Amino acid sequence: MSTHGVHGAHARRSQPTGPRVVALGGGHGLAATLAALRHISDSLTAIVTVADDGGSSGRLREEFGVLPPGDLRMALSALCDDSEWGRTWRDVLQHRFHTTGTLDRHSVGNLLIVALWQLLGDPVDGLDWVGRLLGARGRVLPMSAVPLDIEADVVATDGRTTAIRGQSRVAVSGRVEHVRILPPDPPARPEAVEAILDADWVVLGPGSWFTSVLPHLLVPDLADALHRTTARRAVTLNLVAQPGETAGYRAEDHLRVLGEHAPGLRIDVVVADPLAVEDLDALEAAAERLGAHVLLRQVRSGASSAKHDPLRLAAAYRDAFESFFGDVGTVAG
Repeated sequence: MSTHGVHGAHARRSQPTGPRVVALGGGHGLAATLAALRHISDSLTAIVTVADDGGSSGRLREEFGVLPPGDLRMALSALCDDSEWGRTWRDVLQHRFHTTGTLDRHSVGNLLIVALWQLLGDPVDGLDWVGRLLGARGRVLPMSAVPLDIEADVVATDGRTTAIRGQSRVAVSGRVEHVRILPPDPPARPEAVEAILDADWVVLGPGSWFTSVLPHLLVPDLADALHRTTARRAVTLNLVAQPGETAGYRAEDHLRVLGEHAPGLRIDVVVADPLAVEDLDALEAAAERLGAHVLLRQVRSGASSAKHDPLRLAAAYRDAFESFFGDVGTVAG
């Protein structure tokens, strides 16, 4: 296979265009954000949650004592170069084994990332090498230098509130009211702190609100950087409530709990799909309490879809960014 595509990808990264954007989250929500942002900027950094304790990631975390690689792999895959080379390696990373043996449900990317961590001795170095393999349009960083655990106050079906520990258990145990991370004061990766301080925009959400989005606000060094940065801050709301974790939550409830977990954090704009908003006045009031205005745009892929459309979401981000900084370029097709 020709290496022309790889050289072209490196050239693009050496001369980034568009605003410097940092996206915070994990899993499919962060991947949706990155798939949109790559249309308006080449200067992207994903800061990814490291609390997953289920599936392939959980098994590797327990066996090797490493950061859970799955959400990091998904973010890297979302940033792959749009070439035969990049898309092929993305598909390799995302491939899962199906077998009756011990490799069942492991993804190739998770194994590759852990192998690089063992060889290089540094998680960020390993992720950067995978990014080079993919020709990634941006950088992927873990939010903490150590694996984290999620502990949440969960309302069960009988109405009782119970403390549940473990991201995989929290996600299926009931409606969450509050979330904590353990240890409560983990070290942030300095590269993540630097990226937030240097950013033009920081984007939070969409995604699993309590287990992928809010944990970033609970890492002390990241929280401090989010308060100190001169970057504008955007929140992208989910299209539907998540069964269990945010069952019964309306759009404004997501902003309320964000404010409760990050007192004093100022938000500039809230991106919401009109079909996801039951009470616009209530949402605007909740946004105003955070210092933000609401930007209503159709960002779902269809009238009944719970998935974000990358081009529609990119157009919404472009409008949000232009409202503060002027022209940021045309959304690519």
